Amino acid sequence: MSLKAFELVPAVEREMLMGDKARINVECIECCGKNLYIGTNDCFVYHFLLEEKISAEKVTFAATKQLHKYLGFKKAVSELKAASALNRLLVLCDNTITLVNMMNLEPIPTGARIKGAVTFTVNENPMSGDPFCVEVCIISVKRRTIQMFMVYEDRVQIVKEVSTPEQPCAVAVDGHYLCLALTTQYIILNYNTGISQDLFPYCSDEKRPIVKRIGRQEFLLAGPGGLGMFATVDGISQRAPVHWSENVIGAALCFPYVVALDDEFITVHSMLDQLLKQTLSFKEGHILQDFEGKVFVATNKGVYILVPLPLERQIQDLLSSHRVEEALILAKAARRNIPKEKFQVMYKRILQQAGFIHFAQLQFLEAKELFRYFALGLLHHYNGQDAAALQLWVKIVNGDIQDSTRSDLYEYIVDFLTFCSDQELVWKYAEWVLQKSEEVGVQIFTKRPLEEQGKNSFNPDNVMNCLNKYPKSLVKYLEYLVLDKKIKKEKYHTHLAVLYLETVLKLKSVTTDNCVELTETQTKLRSLLQKSDFYRIHFILDKIKGTDLHMERAILYGKLEEHDKALHILVHESKDFSAAEDYCIWSSESKDLPYRQRLFHMLLSVYLNPGSSDCELVMAAVDLLNNHAAEFDAARVLQLVPDSWSVQLLSPFLTGAMRESIHAKRMTQITLGLAKAENLIYKHDKVKLKGSPVILSDKKLCQVCQSPFCEPAFVRYPNGGMVHTHCAANRLMNPNMTHHSQT
Repeated sequence: MSLKAFELVPAVEREMLMGDKARINVECIECCGKNLYIGTNDCFVYHFLLEEKISAEKVTFAATKQLHKYLGFKKAVSELKAASALNRLLVLCDNTITLVNMMNLEPIPTGARIKGAVTFTVNENPMSGDPFCVEVCIISVKRRTIQMFMVYEDRVQIVKEVSTPEQPCAVAVDGHYLCLALTTQYIILNYNTGISQDLFPYCSDEKRPIVKRIGRQEFLLAGPGGLGMFATVDGISQRAPVHWSENVIGAALCFPYVVALDDEFITVHSMLDQLLKQTLSFKEGHILQDFEGKVFVATNKGVYILVPLPLERQIQDLLSSHRVEEALILAKAARRNIPKEKFQVMYKRILQQAGFIHFAQLQFLEAKELFRYFALGLLHHYNGQDAAALQLWVKIVNGDIQDSTRSDLYEYIVDFLTFCSDQELVWKYAEWVLQKSEEVGVQIFTKRPLEEQGKNSFNPDNVMNCLNKYPKSLVKYLEYLVLDKKIKKEKYHTHLAVLYLETVLKLKSVTTDNCVELTETQTKLRSLLQKSDFYRIHFILDKIKGTDLHMERAILYGKLEEHDKALHILVHESKDFSAAEDYCIWSSESKDLPYRQRLFHMLLSVYLNPGSSDCELVMAAVDLLNNHAAEFDAARVLQLVPDSWSVQLLSPFLTGAMRESIHAKRMTQITLGLAKAENLIYKHDKVKLKGSPVILSDKKLCQVCQSPFCEPAFVRYPNGGMVHTHCAANRLMNPNMTHHSQT
């Protein structure tokens, strides 16, 4: 019984490619992203853009022709390979591989090319590690010779030439391994060591060999008797063969299916159970290739795409046909293509369906294997029996009973407890989840809904009492309170700082190498000490005294505004001048310029201590001035530096200081000039307002009441209209009024 795994959809049809030119044939294709390239028998390369369109669960493709290019030979274009990182298309024609631009199809200016190639392939698992280089393997026109090239954006370089026992006719590459179809057999050849391994015989004179890389260190080969054989680089087969027709032309991979093409059909076999799943009629096909998960098939006149149906739909089709085992095999394989959470929901539903199918067929043992304990726990939960559900699930995790429905059942239980409203039940299993994993188990407290926290038994003090036996969980919970929830309580901040500090001191006592955990914890400690203002500074300082945590001590003294002590530690004890400069920067981040200058002057004074003649400190002082000229008062600096220092030594500082001074002066002048101009504008407006006389006569009427003015008081609007003062007041003082005047 057939399964519909793929639909055949046209991509580029005859009219788009060749119009009414009957003699033009498709020789090769290449697809890279949305770019489709077609090579023809008359030495043209065509470039199309493919747009995928989905409507009502039906997929179609719209191809838009970009351009086509004649390559200048009288031979067909044999092969095309795209190197998107280089923006290059490798074109094999007349035994020569030419590099052309992927967009305009123009040959590269340097003219670099590979000559003498019968066929070629690109190493999809390259060994060079250079992202802007492509490794290419060619079968050379020289007899029994394979050559390896490095192809760059504008040049090619041969790196290896290997002799083969017989004439090679097809090749696939993975890393250092070549899978070769020779005249009478397939072999694996390590081109780096020269060691080869025979696979199985095959007569290339009678049938067309197929060598296809399908994954890391694994190949698919057309074997004798119409078998599709799988082989690793070690010369073994980890999968059973698939049964093809005797005259298979090409093969492609679209997990979990192997697709094969012969002169009449496209066949689809599963890699999981090797069964034939689908057969599509397709005549005159001569190309079958997969590119980035898409399977293309072509005749001489057109190009088509095999569009896979969603795996969920395929699984449902199998279940509808009561093909339970095939459905379960396909469902397990779908794990690599479907997000974890979605897969778990889907797989649970499939198991239930499969179980009921067996049950309906009176296959009770098989049905029992697919039902029993996780689902039973869900049934308890839906009936309000959470305690019974948890008891069952905990037994599964502990291994007391067997149920492989959910491989992540422990995480599921943690999530279940996180949203469980039964407080007693959560506390009952808190110890169990923490013992299984401190990092994951603590989520029953850190991921609880906000409305529950602090209003019941899950308040921080109760939680911390529970976590005292679990240091990793305690740190995670305190990080949640301090860093995520930003609770400003001294005891939480101090407690977290102490735990960080104890971990750092413990790791320092047992390791001398660069320890990742030590580095991460020390970074967290420094960040907390720098950013928090709620821990007990003197308490932490007492714990740090006598240790080599110089930066931490400096941070604490900085919090106490004892910057001289902090800088003395960094300069004289730690001798970390870069850290001393960083200290001045972060300590004054939210402060004004005078505060920042005070810190930098203080550091300069430490460097230029009269009692010190250390050349290293002198050079540090010079670097400080030259690198941070804007942070200093130049006049004060010139009083501090020794008279013996040359102008050339401080030229960067002096240049920066002069620029800063001149800039400040000019900005002040601009500000003053703008202020004067603004003042002048206001004066001008005032003069204009005073300079326009307002003449009141008995002929003028109030704009509001239309009565003449009986007294000299009036209100004038910006449009020149005049009203009685009491009329203006009755109008609630119209906001457009500009001034109140009396004659």
